[in-house]
Amino acid sequence: MTQPGGGRGVLYVIACGAGAAPGVGGLVDLAQRRDWEVCVVATPMATRFLDLAALEKQTGHPVRSEYRSPDEPLGLPPADAMVVAPATFNTMNKWAAGISDTFALGLLAEARGLGLPVVVLPFVNKALAVNPAFDASVSRLRATGVIVLHGPGGYEPHEPGTGDRQLAGYPWELALDAVETRRSPRSSR
Repeated sequence: MTQPGGGRGVLYVIACGAGAAPGVGGLVDLAQRRDWEVCVVATPMATRFLDLAALEKQTGHPVRSEYRSPDEPLGLPPADAMVVAPATFNTMNKWAAGISDTFALGLLAEARGLGLPVVVLPFVNKALAVNPAFDASVSRLRATGVIVLHGPGGYEPHEPGTGDRQLAGYPWELALDAVETRRSPRSSR
């Protein structure tokens, strides 16, 4: 399904401050080759991991990490879908708890009410993944319709201290495949 004008729509890629974050440009490239217009939103910690200038050049949009002031223009077109990748333990737990203290979390908090499909591809180690708070957060997000690609068929948590060895095999394409199977009513505009 494509949008009027030839594109699939606007995909927000929400990047968190995890070891895989520097690879977000690869997800952007993959999405653009599949005819998405891509906007990158970064958590404050992710800004330390990303080449913001390169992503802005690649997408043609500013990389947003903070709320705009009331007198600033919106800056980004409205989203038709969202992919959170790499998603951290912290962001997933805060989002599931209803905490909206960053621009990225504010967008995610509104996504369900806007009827947007959201896919989450975590990047967590096994020690964090067995934390009861994380398991509860994954369950809560899934219960609200969020596709969480955690476990078999998604991202399998890595051993602590080995995240850097997982980067080449991080399955960015799984997130994009999953979001393309879930289209919102807005996506038919």
